[in-house]
Amino acid sequence: MRPTLPARRVGSYTVSDDPALLDTRAIHAYLQRSYWSPDIPLEVVERAVRGSLCVGAYDGTGAQVGLARFISDYATFCYVGDVYVLEDHRGQGLSKAMLGMAVDHPLLQGLRRWSLVTADAHELYRQFGFSPVAQPERHMERLNRDIYRHR
Repeated sequence: MRPTLPARRVGSYTVSDDPALLDTRAIHAYLQRSYWSPDIPLEVVERAVRGSLCVGAYDGTGAQVGLARFISDYATFCYVGDVYVLEDHRGQGLSKAMLGMAVDHPLLQGLRRWSLVTADAHELYRQFGFSPVAQPERHMERLNRDIYRHR
């Protein structure tokens, strides 16, 4: 059983890494309309969530309103992905709280590298020590932007 942290309160919201609270249908509903994973199938979201450490944000009724997903070997590396807060719940500090929980998480300590890709949240991530890639010429990727549209 993997360690979890105590849930954190952020105003009337709760932030938790408890996988039992995750609502994959709610996650899917957002991700399939996001700029980074349009049309992603539900079964891909379910598989991604199972293979990751996820931190969710929940409103007072327990409905999931945000997610931050961390893909890691828990020894050397962590990739931060699928960070979002639903539009009606933004501005409450939920992204910061989810990232803060990950930075404090016992499974993600002592990692050599954290990585992420973002189009618009650079200021958020700078607060957690992220910076532009120091040697971009060393980084490569294999990307299929339309993979979910071709299914």
